[in-house]
Amino acid sequence: MAGLERYMAVLRLFGEAEGAWTVQAMADALAAPQSTVYRTVRDLLAAGLLETGVDASYRLGPAFIEFDRLTRLTDPLLRAAMPVLEDVVAQARRPCVGLLSRLYDDQVMCIADRASPDAHFRPSYERGRPMPLMQGATSKVILARLPARRLAKLLAHAGKSADDALRADLAAIRRQGFCVGRGEIDRGLAGLAAPIVCEDAGLVASLSLVLESDGLDAAEERRLVLLLVSAAAMIEAALRATFMPSEEKIAAPLMT
Repeated sequence: MAGLERYMAVLRLFGEAEGAWTVQAMADALAAPQSTVYRTVRDLLAAGLLETGVDASYRLGPAFIEFDRLTRLTDPLLRAAMPVLEDVVAQARRPCVGLLSRLYDDQVMCIADRASPDAHFRPSYERGRPMPLMQGATSKVILARLPARRLAKLLAHAGKSADDALRADLAAIRRQGFCVGRGEIDRGLAGLAAPIVCEDAGLVASLSLVLESDGLDAAEERRLVLLLVSAAAMIEAALRATFMPSEEKIAAPLMT
């Protein structure tokens, strides 16, 4: 391992099951020389990405919290979508969890979530947790709106290039502009999602609601889909305004 890959390999050892690691345990897990891992840990400590724990172990450091705050403050998608996400959850008028998700390598990751006060369930999607790209409405609606070349690459990487049923499903989602799934990720829960696309920013994301399948009839499903599609369009408009060239922003009021 060399360069950034070496640092990422160490950081990716940390997870919910193993939150603290010794240098020896890291070296064993990575099949790397202990001296190399020690130097890597030393650099990560200096950057605040790791901190010392007990019994010669290390855990993730406070630098991640600093960068998380900066992401919340500066990410254009979060800035445009957070007020809308909160309104969608309120206007759903039923127990639900709202999700804002985006592509993350060959997975989809929720970057913000909001639960209604009466939601007594938690979906598998949660902020910061990578999820399957080809399963669930939240993910599929993103996959359906990817540029053809990027979609082909992801399908090939997943061994799905010849999956005609999946391609037909994605084509249908793209045409209708939304996706509804039931029980694909969590039993007893339904997911409804609309895409958020901003070509100027290279963004493909989704806005979705997760709720219990029981009692979700066709009329209610249609109402919630319309709510999501309208809300996603508002986010797209806010993103377009953010990335509009300065001269166009100046001219825009004169044209109205």
